[in-house]
Amino acid sequence: MKMKTLNKILMFAIAFTIINCSSGGSGGDDSPDPMPITPPSAATLEFPLNNSECTEGTNATTTESTITFDWSDSNNTDSYQLVLKNLETQSTSNHSSNVSEVDITLLKGTPYSWYVISRNSGTQTAQSSTWKFYNAGEAVTSYAPFPAELVAPNMGSALDSNISNVLLEWNGSDVDDDIAEYEVLFGTDNPPTTSQGVVSASNIDVNVTSGNTYYWIVITKDSQGNSSTSEIFQFKIN
Repeated sequence: MKMKTLNKILMFAIAFTIINCSSGGSGGDDSPDPMPITPPSAATLEFPLNNSECTEGTNATTTESTITFDWSDSNNTDSYQLVLKNLETQSTSNHSSNVSEVDITLLKGTPYSWYVISRNSGTQTAQSSTWKFYNAGEAVTSYAPFPAELVAPNMGSALDSNISNVLLEWNGSDVDDDIAEYEVLFGTDNPPTTSQGVVSASNIDVNVTSGNTYYWIVITKDSQGNSSTSEIFQFKIN
C-alpha cells in the first residue's frame, strides 16, 4: 500500500474517533431539566358555615348525624385532607378526598373545627382558614359557647426574664352570640386551678416570675348558664 494512501486512512480514522467521542459522552448533560411543580392554592371553605349551628345533616343514629363538608376546588391540586377537631375532647381526625367534599359522621350537639389541606405530587401544600360550628343536637335551644381560642403568648413560647407581667389574650365566639364573661385559670400547676377573676374583655394581665413555667385556660360562659373550657396553653419565663 502506498504511503499517501496509508496516511489518508490514518487521518480518516483519527477524525472519526474524535467526532465519535465528542458526540457520545455520558449523554446526561443534554437531558432536559424536570418541569417544576406549581404549588397548590388554598381551598375556600363553604359548608358547614363558620360559627354556625349545622342543622342540615342526615341522621345516622340517635346520637350522630352525617354532614357533607364542602369547599371550593383549589388550583394545582390532586387531593385534599380535611382535618376535623372535636372541640370538647380536643381529639383530631383526618379525612382524605380526591374531590372538594367529603361525608363525615359526627356526634350531635358537639362543637367542631375544621380546615382543608390541598396537595399535589410536589412537596408543598396549602392550608385553608379554620372554621368552627356546632353539629345540631336534638331539641337544643341554647348552645354553649365555642371553647375560647388562646392567642398569646404562643403555646410553648419562652419570654424574657426581665418581664414581670404578661397579657393573656384569646378569642371567643358563640352560635347564640350571648357570651357574658370569661374566667381565667392561671398558675404553675398543670392543669391550673387558681382563678384570676372574671372579665368581659378577651384579655387579662397576670404577674409572672423569672424561671417559672406557667399554664392557663379560659372558661367561657354565656347568659344562659352554658360554659366551655379552652385547651391548656403554657409558656416559660426565662
